Amino acid sequence: MDCDKCEREAVMHAAYSGLHLCEDHFCRSVEKRLRRRVRDDNLLPASATPDEPQTWLIGLSGGKDSVVLTQILHDTFANDPRVELVALTIHEGIEGYRDKSLDACLELTDELDIRHEVVTYEEEFDVRMDDVVEKDPESMAACAYCGVFRRDLLSKYAEEYGADKLLTGHNLDDEAETALMNFLEGDVAQIAKHFDASLGKFAEETPSGVSSTESDEDDENDDSPRTRNDQNSFVPRAKPLRDVPEKEVALYAHLENLPAHITECPHSSEAYRAEIQQLMLSLEENHPGTRHSIMAGYEELAAVAADEFGIGDGKREINECERCGASTTGDICRKCALVESIHAV
Repeated sequence: MDCDKCEREAVMHAAYSGLHLCEDHFCRSVEKRLRRRVRDDNLLPASATPDEPQTWLIGLSGGKDSVVLTQILHDTFANDPRVELVALTIHEGIEGYRDKSLDACLELTDELDIRHEVVTYEEEFDVRMDDVVEKDPESMAACAYCGVFRRDLLSKYAEEYGADKLLTGHNLDDEAETALMNFLEGDVAQIAKHFDASLGKFAEETPSGVSSTESDEDDENDDSPRTRNDQNSFVPRAKPLRDVPEKEVALYAHLENLPAHITECPHSSEAYRAEIQQLMLSLEENHPGTRHSIMAGYEELAAVAADEFGIGDGKREINECERCGASTTGDICRKCALVESIHAV
């Protein structure tokens, strides 16, 4: 089959769009979608200048998603003095797994000449995931512990490095699965949090740094797309790859010969997400475009939920954890509670 945009041989067929694309046009399509998301979500504000650039911290695991994200962001902004990229890799303490992906991270960042930092659960919390899985004091899936620890370290070091944005490599499949899980669980507050944490676009800024929401806050007739509530307690997150399906991210990494470590974590055991993943794959196969449709509707619903349950206007009180000082809605953050529980065993 020939490419729909030229006469070269197609390397992929996107059933949701009907397009057959050759290697060159496919790769350019992935890059275009990421750059469009950066632009549409206002990730680079007008106030960013060579003298006062934006610092973007990338969560780089060495897997296909974060490697592709890092490569395309570098290709896009390497010569743009308004953006500085920093990569952060987190070593969870999983023998024979993270060491190989760390090698991929080192190879990529060395090649791209990007600042690269590495932190470990062992140094930060005095725990290793291999030991956590064995102890399991809360009778939870390994991913539940790991997700809390990972989010904590990403937030901690984003703040420590003075990052303006925290970027992760979540793809379309990841986001559609999360959306469906939140909906099926009836968790409206979590849907609102999802919008303010990473789905909502940032308010546009003037060159002087004033956001459009600040300048137009009294305009009740403003029908422009809703922007996320400010999260002054957290470095804001963004997911520039969230319009690209997982298989296309993997294909891009392969075609561009990127050093991605494509192996499933040996402790991966999120049974519910696995069910949702299989359901999503079946729906997408029988009804191409399902993932895109889910996200289009979910983002609108999430914006409405954020108006009612979001963090703005004092709707949700943010405190400091009594143990570590991290932002939390309770007295002790979830990370500290889990670490204490693990050490108590």
